[in-house]
Amino acid sequence: MKIELLFYNRSEFSILSEIKTIEGYTISSITDFIKDNSKITDCNFQSQIVDLSALGSLHLLKEIQYIGEEILSLFDNNIIFIADKKHKELFEYELRFCFSRFKDIELDYSKISDGDDSKLGNKSEELTKKHRLITELSDEELNDFHEQMKKCLYGHDKFKDDFIDLINTFRIFNKIGEHKILSLFLLGESGVGKTEVARAIYKCLGGKKKLAKVNFGNYSSEFSLSSLIGSARGYVGSEDGEIFIRTRDTDVGVILIDEFEKSNATLFNYFLDVLESGKIISSLAEEIDLNGFIIVFTSNILKEDFSLKISPELRSRFDYKCQFSVLYDCDKEKYAEFRITDIISKVNKEFNITLPLGLCEELISKISVSKFNNMRDLNKKIKRLFVEYLMSIPVNNKKILERKDKNGFMRIMNKLFPSE
Repeated sequence: MKIELLFYNRSEFSILSEIKTIEGYTISSITDFIKDNSKITDCNFQSQIVDLSALGSLHLLKEIQYIGEEILSLFDNNIIFIADKKHKELFEYELRFCFSRFKDIELDYSKISDGDDSKLGNKSEELTKKHRLITELSDEELNDFHEQMKKCLYGHDKFKDDFIDLINTFRIFNKIGEHKILSLFLLGESGVGKTEVARAIYKCLGGKKKLAKVNFGNYSSEFSLSSLIGSARGYVGSEDGEIFIRTRDTDVGVILIDEFEKSNATLFNYFLDVLESGKIISSLAEEIDLNGFIIVFTSNILKEDFSLKISPELRSRFDYKCQFSVLYDCDKEKYAEFRITDIISKVNKEFNITLPLGLCEELISKISVSKFNNMRDLNKKIKRLFVEYLMSIPVNNKKILERKDKNGFMRIMNKLFPSE
């Protein structure tokens, strides 16, 4: 049973959202997790809040209790759950076996208004900062960006060389108004580093929040466009679409569209317009200008299937197309060394300890990189080895946790070293 369900007034949701964003949280709809249960394991109680309001639309189907009990049992007990207050009476009964208590949210207005109620209608400075764009870097910053990209992205040397030329050309033609969005389409098997390109660009541009990522594996239904750009006003559960939420919440002009081939013709046509106009437009005609953005489309299809899955009109809109292959063993070793070194640094900093200098070499010696073609599997192996090491530390010397608990170590690992 979860701890509590908190209720907010609909008129105050925007203020609640601002406050929670300042506190480092994002608010996600339960619909996202019902569509894809695998997202639940990645839901971090320290950075995510789950809004259950959409369950209210199940009232007429009399399935709130069944779906609520089934899906909520999969979440960590520390996750914060909220809901529109109009559902309070309904949820207090239907979800009575899911939560220990139900209460109203008390908003701390001082976090956005400094005690001045007249400011409540204004966006806080924290929330209106502009996206950092590749087109706005100075020459010196651009050189640093290129050097960091070479270090962050392992292997794929041809792509890295081509990418430098792409960026240089994009910056010139964007400045004269002839090229609004730089679009990359990366093909190849799962786990070869396609999504890592977008993450590396985001990191090298100094991103501090979260990469704007939309997984199109969840967008194959007839209602996919509504999920992406929002439902028309007046529809039950109408809200902003995922791509607007992700783009507004990020601080860098990079968007990752993952598993693009799993979408449908309606969304293909939508992105045809996006790449032409340089804007994303919602069902309510809200616009976000993407001028200067980079959009990375990834797909698990192979090069020979590209023309079969993607329309000629859309193919011609992509600025760069590349098929990624499995990394060489030498690149996998460099990648493993970087990841392990990164974990050690984060653990030392987080818990004010000093792990042995030879730990990186010790863990690498236990990994046969030739067995891993999928880098996500290599990441999982590294995490398992690190947890095994932490578990082997004698209790009287442990400074990491108050109790020796494998699940506790895994929570630390998921926080410091999230899975891809």
